[in-house]
Amino acid sequence: MAEHPDLKTLRRSGAYLMAAAIQASWPQAAFGSGSITEIGFFYDVDLPEPLKASDLELIERRIAEMRESNLLFERVEVPIDDAIRLMDRLRQPYKVELLQLLKMGGSAIAAKAAGDEEAIELREEGGEALVTLCRMGAFVDLCCGRLLAHSGQVGPIKVKNIAGAYWRGDSSRRQLQRIHALCFPSQSDMEATIERLREEAERDHRKLGRELKLFMLSPDVGAGLPLWLPNGMVIRDELERLALQEERRDRYRRVATPHIAKEALYVRSGHLPYYRDDMYSPIDIEGEAYRLRPMNCPHHHEIYLSQHWSYRQLPVRLSEYGQVYRYEASGGLSGLMRTRGFCQNDAHIYCRADQARDEFLAVMQLHARYYAMFGIEDFWMRLSLPDPQRIEKFVDDPNGWMESMAILREAMDASGYPYVEAPGEAAFYGPKVDFMIRSAVGSEHAISTNQLDFVAARRFGLNYTAADGAKKPVHVIHRAPLGSHERFVAFLIEHYGGAFPVWLAPLQVRVIPVSERHTAYALKVRDLVFEAVIPTASGGVRVDADLDGERMQRKIRKAQQEKIPYVLVVGDREAESGFVSVRRRGGSSLGTMPVPMFLARLVQEISARRDIPAT
Repeated sequence: MAEHPDLKTLRRSGAYLMAAAIQASWPQAAFGSGSITEIGFFYDVDLPEPLKASDLELIERRIAEMRESNLLFERVEVPIDDAIRLMDRLRQPYKVELLQLLKMGGSAIAAKAAGDEEAIELREEGGEALVTLCRMGAFVDLCCGRLLAHSGQVGPIKVKNIAGAYWRGDSSRRQLQRIHALCFPSQSDMEATIERLREEAERDHRKLGRELKLFMLSPDVGAGLPLWLPNGMVIRDELERLALQEERRDRYRRVATPHIAKEALYVRSGHLPYYRDDMYSPIDIEGEAYRLRPMNCPHHHEIYLSQHWSYRQLPVRLSEYGQVYRYEASGGLSGLMRTRGFCQNDAHIYCRADQARDEFLAVMQLHARYYAMFGIEDFWMRLSLPDPQRIEKFVDDPNGWMESMAILREAMDASGYPYVEAPGEAAFYGPKVDFMIRSAVGSEHAISTNQLDFVAARRFGLNYTAADGAKKPVHVIHRAPLGSHERFVAFLIEHYGGAFPVWLAPLQVRVIPVSERHTAYALKVRDLVFEAVIPTASGGVRVDADLDGERMQRKIRKAQQEKIPYVLVVGDREAESGFVSVRRRGGSSLGTMPVPMFLARLVQEISARRDIPAT
């Protein structure tokens, strides 16, 4: 292996090696785009027939043969017209299309078409455009970036799976076969990643969502529009109760606003000019255009404007669980993680300039309180800033950007939480902070966002009366610490592997009679548990009794599969003494105890939102 090659170079070289192996087996293959990923790479290929699982094994064998042959990776610069003629002669129509786009529109246009910023390398010399090709034996492709010296230096490659991908992401174009592969410097790295991916698959929220009956998607309702089943609604309700308690503690005031508004409102807010592609088409109502709302903020601004505010009354904190709708291409939808309709744990804070830093800091501390409750220890922030090279995406107000970025950096430094900066990812109206969290299996998620908006005050006339009687603009903080119900529940499903803590579990207790003659006592225990008083706003205990005619052990196994935190088994001894035999999820036993003793433990766990260890 080459001396410490970086992963990008390793995987870029590996992608070409896999493409060469495919071409060696299927000489008629036409190649679309390829790209490196966090765990390897993929390549889009046009073949006469769909690949089978056995074909992936063949590709791996070909890769192994080519690695042993130490084929040279060569980078060659050629005039763009020569490259077009070469790719036409090699019957690579997708490469010809990219090169023609490159010739007409430049590298940015071609890279966008390829879906990869590193798709093509272009250089001007003596008035002539030169492109870089990669050659490896008989295989030739467009190239951008460093390569290893030869194929023997490429680390282990595992051809993982096949998916469909429309050429240039356009559903009206031909669908290619996207071949994904893993690539790492060593076999041990590869095996560790395969094990992590296996665990991720077991925890996948779409799989567990079906098994635990949490949510569903219906083609008759529409893609990206989830339906919450009773078990999933329990989790939504518990999260909302939690937010109500925490927001009351921080002096938020609840509001409710409609799902649609006149189009003119979104023109005024700036969403339509800057966000049009993510909004749904207008709805004509009595000759006026309305839109499904993509954000709650314009509605909240209207509520703020419903009265006059003095400097003494600020900050004003308005919160809402608000349903919003955003257009997402069908290829980008993914269970609850990415949807077209979702409910945000949203709020907007209207404050003075001298309050903005402390208000923003308080919001970050609210995030941290939530994460502590869920056992999320690995989190950090990403400060998203404007991109000076793409200024058309952002409001043109240099002073506003500088002031807002200074406030955010000061608040983030004061918080003590780790953060990184991400140029180009700001909202159009101001910088934002994304909270990044790592799941139990190591995957990263952008779960919620805080934004500082210096534009809304000007667009909406959001002012307050200062001590000297003058009208001054407010600063607006957009925040959603729990993000959307959809994305946050998806994360929690995977974080807990479906085994939710007692307070959040859809069903907390199941009573199982040893035999049919113990049914009456099982129902009595169920009712005692159901009637237990929880001294918080969490509601009562969620309990049922399994009275099916199956054997007791089968019922216990079923409860374990459903990941129910507590199983109470009752037989002759329990019925005679008023006791229950308590089993914890996972199979551990707490022994027998009086019903009131069990209820005291259960109520404590639910009220504190924290499980008590078994020992």
